Amino acid sequence: MAEADPQTTFNIHEAKTQFSRLVRRAHAGEEIIVARDGEPYARLMPLAEEPRMVRQPGRYAHLLEHVSEEDVMAPCFTEEELDEIENASIFPPE
Repeated sequence: MAEADPQTTFNIHEAKTQFSRLVRRAHAGEEIIVARDGEPYARLMPLAEEPRMVRQPGRYAHLLEHVSEEDVMAPCFTEEELDEIENASIFPPE
């Protein structure tokens, strides 16, 4: 088994040729420095995990305060429209 590479600074050409390996190391928690002409130029480091929102049932209930139960339970179609939908042929006329 190969030992871990203790080097953390790489020149741009070296970083390009080993990019996948360096990204894996950064993801594992290492900070990798990419240098240009021997001067630190960029840093590869793991992304901080973003906190996930915890689901809170009912958090939008206040949006329905001004909506009456009749409006919510009102039918979307009239009886005539429902009859037309139910009796319509699924095949268009030729």
